Amino acid sequence: MRVPYNRVATRTAASSARSALAVLTSSVGTTGLAAAAARPGLLALVDQHAAAVRDSLGGDRRPLTVAALAGYAEGVRAAALEHGWQPPADGTDWAEPDWLRLRLLGVCALARSLDPRYLA
Repeated sequence: MRVPYNRVATRTAASSARSALAVLTSSVGTTGLAAAAARPGLLALVDQHAAAVRDSLGGDRRPLTVAALAGYAEGVRAAALEHGWQPPADGTDWAEPDWLRLRLLGVCALARSLDPRYLA
């Protein structure tokens, strides 16, 4: 049985996007959303960033996808690296997170809304 090329490419792209979101979740999402659950002010910031990401991706006009979220997160991270940002060596202090971590945490919150396994 032969699988059409477009189906293989789609499955591979979707798998790559899921993998990227899983890595983001393990590095930022799990601890960040747990901290947000305990800190209402942080949760409000995360909600604002998630809404901004949804708006940027046209989430009010079409459904969000794993690929769109993964691409957005990678673009934000790549831009930050180009401007000299370095990931913290000793983890994230969620008491005073920077804009980038909040934005990525917003992506994680949206990913969780698409599929709760991202933060299981």
